[in-house]
Amino acid sequence: MNICDVPGIRVGHATHPDQATGCTVILPDQAAVAGVSICGGAPGTRETELLRPGFLVSRIHGIMLTGGSAFGLRTADGAMQYLAERGIGFAAQGFSVPIVPGAVIFDLAEGRSITQPDARMGYLACQNAGDTLKEGLVGAGRGATVGKLWGRECSMPGGIGSAAVRLHDRVVIGALAVVNAFGDIVEGGDEDIVAGLRNPGKSDFAGTMRQLQAKPLADWISGGNTVLVAVATNAALTVEQCNRLAQTAQNGIARAVRPAHSMFDGDVVFALSCGEENADLSTVGELAAQVTAQAIIRAVKVSNGLD
Repeated sequence: MNICDVPGIRVGHATHPDQATGCTVILPDQAAVAGVSICGGAPGTRETELLRPGFLVSRIHGIMLTGGSAFGLRTADGAMQYLAERGIGFAAQGFSVPIVPGAVIFDLAEGRSITQPDARMGYLACQNAGDTLKEGLVGAGRGATVGKLWGRECSMPGGIGSAAVRLHDRVVIGALAVVNAFGDIVEGGDEDIVAGLRNPGKSDFAGTMRQLQAKPLADWISGGNTVLVAVATNAALTVEQCNRLAQTAQNGIARAVRPAHSMFDGDVVFALSCGEENADLSTVGELAAQVTAQAIIRAVKVSNGLD
């Protein structure tokens, strides 16, 4: 199961044909209640503040996850155009203004153009949106890597992964992760590294945390990093509850990434409620953390041919 198994959720990618970058959009069929949690020390975001409790707009029309660092935030302009052409948006004085929060990963590298991804790619991602999900090095995950303590030459591909779970047969909780972490991806424990920092010229893992414990961080290369997650459910939640759900789902990043939420990561979790099913928030939150961790692990497995 993946996030597209949540009723009313579609996902679309636009992957640049020549450069290692792209964008990924999550589109609910109906405007969705949403929340956000930002735990990384270096986020790049758009329209996240309005997802907090107490603001006028309580529903959103899409979420854009993108490469290109802060330059990539313009991909949301393409999503806004796509939605506005279809009359989808917040009603304001005769206009439909689509609300499309977004967040970026840093995938810039030598030779990369800062003109990509752009609004046209954001529009294309919306055109490509459907209920069949592609994972791996596509969309926003095309240029994603993990384990960058010693630079990209010792890192491994990150990519996009997704997972979902059912609760009481009716409720579905799904997560999609764009994995571009500073640290290693682990499964089952700190030493069970799936993908991450490799020893130079070798295939074995150096262990980011082991290296950080042995030598001051200032002596290393930090690179550009971030894990982006979108969690969606058909459970009926308020704005306050969606924000709590996003906070709880951050636990999934902490379970799968070592170290998580560093000052060099821009870790962001969005949460969407797009249904009317009744469910206990604590249970939904724990399952959201579970599928978030699974989505992160799946991303690196698919991207590295380990699945």
